Amino acid sequence: MRLGINLGYWGAGMDADNLAVAQEADRLGYDVCWAAEAYGSDAPTVLAWVAAQTERIDVGSAILQIPARQPAMTAMTAATLDSLTKGRFRLGLGVSGPQVSEGWYGVKFDKPLARTREYVEIVRKAMTRERLSYEGEHWTLPLPGGPGKPLKLTVHPEREHIPLYIAAIGPKNLEQTGEIADGALLIFPAAEHLEATALTHIRTGREKAGLTMDGFDVCPTVPLALGDDVTALADMFRPYTALYVGGMGSRKQNFYNQLAQRMGYEKEAAEIQDKYLAGDKQGAAAAIPHSLIDSTTLLGSVERIADGMRAYAEAGVTTLTLAPAGFTLEERTAALRAGVEAMERAGLA
Repeated sequence: MRLGINLGYWGAGMDADNLAVAQEADRLGYDVCWAAEAYGSDAPTVLAWVAAQTERIDVGSAILQIPARQPAMTAMTAATLDSLTKGRFRLGLGVSGPQVSEGWYGVKFDKPLARTREYVEIVRKAMTRERLSYEGEHWTLPLPGGPGKPLKLTVHPEREHIPLYIAAIGPKNLEQTGEIADGALLIFPAAEHLEATALTHIRTGREKAGLTMDGFDVCPTVPLALGDDVTALADMFRPYTALYVGGMGSRKQNFYNQLAQRMGYEKEAAEIQDKYLAGDKQGAAAAIPHSLIDSTTLLGSVERIADGMRAYAEAGVTTLTLAPAGFTLEERTAALRAGVEAMERAGLA
């Protein structure tokens, strides 16, 4: 199992430290540094900034939002970043959610699976530097009856096949991800539920494509906090968990709420959502079971974190992406070092 780091969103209040955190992860031997985007900072700019000031660590988008860009633009961005980084770029894609897709980008949130499949096909084809033509339900290239003609990518990326990941939560999305991608970006992963909630669906998709799990990167993001009081550490993540389980998407299309239900928290997930959508964010946070937070994070001493890492590795995780918690640069880099130490103690390094 390899280690990654997720910087989250640029502009979230830790910008002055994020580059130093990425550089420390590079020095410590972390495998990949991911950056996110929603409706603030964009991921490619952050990744270019980080890549220019690191030496070895890969940089990856977790995620580039599909409604934000035409697929050919994403191919251009991927090719450019892979060229600039000498082959250190990983392309993570996701459909985002209905509020962002329709409210921010003005793109109807419908048929996300079909749109993702077509998007990936176009990106893959563009990256081969063949002349680009495509006929699908959502994209047709070139547009018929007009002056457009098939063009080919002029940039020569370092690699024709850039590792492509998809952020997936629901069973059908996970199955398709196994079929068409090189890796899955997961969130709120509990080691004891990973087979039922994710891997069985990914494996089905791999089998449909005539593939095995060999080479497929199972890549969840897991918050990490170092300290003695596990209950207090878990409480730090109550607002974060309440936001996702209670407030993301809409009442009918909250993928994180549905995931919590599949992990056995049906009643609690409903209560969290009801309170959050009613404006009671504190009540929603208080309603989160400690076990839900504890099972989807790495909390406590280095020894306890090592036990958690071993459980993730045994469950099938191949790249464990850490989101190191801390209010200062020193706390966050200490968490990074603890991650490496825990890997060694778990016998995974």
